[in-house]
Amino acid sequence: MKMAVAQKSAISVGVLYIPSDLYKTTRDISISFNQLCKDSHERIKYKKYCPSCNKEIKSNDDIIKGYEYEKGRYVVFTQDELDKLKTEKDRTVHIDHTAKMSEIDSIYFDKNYYMIPEPGAEKSYELFRQALLSLKLVAVAKTVLGTKQELLVLYPTKECIIAKILFYKEEIQELPKPIPKVEIKKEELDLAKLMVKSLEKKFDISAYHDEYQQRLREAITAKINGKEIVATDNVTHEMIDPMEAMKQVIEMLQNGKVGTA
Repeated sequence: MKMAVAQKSAISVGVLYIPSDLYKTTRDISISFNQLCKDSHERIKYKKYCPSCNKEIKSNDDIIKGYEYEKGRYVVFTQDELDKLKTEKDRTVHIDHTAKMSEIDSIYFDKNYYMIPEPGAEKSYELFRQALLSLKLVAVAKTVLGTKQELLVLYPTKECIIAKILFYKEEIQELPKPIPKVEIKKEELDLAKLMVKSLEKKFDISAYHDEYQQRLREAITAKINGKEIVATDNVTHEMIDPMEAMKQVIEMLQNGKVGTA
């Protein structure tokens, strides 16, 4: 299936202009359920309705965007007016500076996009990608997606450039409550490090799959065939002394009784 362009754009730094388009890096493979009437099992339908006009709104041409600045009072915008707010700079991925990826806390990472050069821009794109890769740097940039100016980094890989959208600092919430400080003894930390080290192995993303989705598909097939859903085994967990728990985990790892996937 041909991948659709999420947004046509370009990498811009000074007078260097590299036409490149944004493509989503992920796809939704989750099973989705429809909402049905409990009695008839008919699918629930939602209608766009204007209570003032007492009518259903059937065409998007009859819908505009509005911002509520006071209770019940709106300032309205047409799409044309919103488009006029975007400058040429907003329509490009405008690079501000380069930085080390290690300087950016992963809590700021949001979604990713592939950034793919348009025909004729491959050489300038490749020069930029290889320069970032060889210097182990990323490019910090801004662009407008929809009605929001996004902060992002252009991250070079062996194949392409990934545009990683970042949250702004003010979008990150603080800890819901402070975590009490506790005293940790050296022998306790040594045991914890031994347990963590025992869990280490080379990461392989292909070894991981959505097991719940698989059980869900099996349950759907079972229901179609008139079978009952049997509850999976539930494991209860009890809080025990952490030192004793870690010793048990290490022993189980050594005996091959604890999987890491």
